[in-house]
Amino acid sequence: MAALLLGLLLFAMQSPPIPSRPVADGDGGPPLPPTSSPADNGTTSHPNGTLQQLPHILIVGVRKGGTRALIEMLSLHSSVAAAQNEVHFFDWESHFQRGLPWYLSQMPYAFPDQLTVEKTPAYFTSSKVPKRIHQMNPDIKLLLILRDPTERVLSDYTQVFYNRLQKHKRYQPIESVLVKDGEINLGYKALNRSLYYVHMQNWLQYFPLESIHIVDGDELIRDPLPEMKKVERFLKLEPQINASNFYFNKTKGFYCLRDHGRERCLHDSKGRAHPHVAPAILQKLYQFFHEPNKKFFELVGRTFNWK
Repeated sequence: MAALLLGLLLFAMQSPPIPSRPVADGDGGPPLPPTSSPADNGTTSHPNGTLQQLPHILIVGVRKGGTRALIEMLSLHSSVAAAQNEVHFFDWESHFQRGLPWYLSQMPYAFPDQLTVEKTPAYFTSSKVPKRIHQMNPDIKLLLILRDPTERVLSDYTQVFYNRLQKHKRYQPIESVLVKDGEINLGYKALNRSLYYVHMQNWLQYFPLESIHIVDGDELIRDPLPEMKKVERFLKLEPQINASNFYFNKTKGFYCLRDHGRERCLHDSKGRAHPHVAPAILQKLYQFFHEPNKKFFELVGRTFNWK
């Protein structure tokens, strides 16, 4: 009798099967332990038919370009399962040394016909990343979202500014980091991240341009649907994302998402107002990026409406 009661108790304590896509808080429990170790084909299976798969799609950058908005919008598609966190597998040595089985363990559970996507914006500017991704999967689809380089620099500064402010740390005024001895401060790392052609040259050593779709981050902010339709076509997804998935939030000043009747917006840390910058310094930035932008346009065979 004691053995029977113990068996019933253990049965009652078992977790239910998990859904394959992210759910809202309270909608489900944590994933069950995998039923097997990662297989040779880069998957880990679950009893309910879902799998952890190495990503078919990577959003590789750029920082403060709109990567979070892009992955949230892409997640509207039923054929996409998105990793919720930036994994930093290919650019952080401490993660990369753990190997592909660890990377696989960071992926979401998805049905076999779904495509898995991960985003880490730091990938784009890390010189060692393209080769590592190519070694994992030379046929992977890459999404790169870019904004006007000057706007991206200002967003970069704004993020660091608020992070330091929240931690009660000292911060430097934007003029002091942008300009040194009357000229653009080439030692400011945020400037390097906006030299898109430098980093793109490295990616094109390993991947053909046809494997990399560039999303216009400025247009995604202004009018997200046309950009997302281009992404669907690049990924060969059945058209699903439509105008009803977006609505403009006047309070926040940007588009939010509507998914099966549920509305959600990006975190309050997104869309923050940039600090005021003297027009003379802005002009220096525009002049600084003029030639690098031209080289990038020639490299990718496409122009963008950047100042």
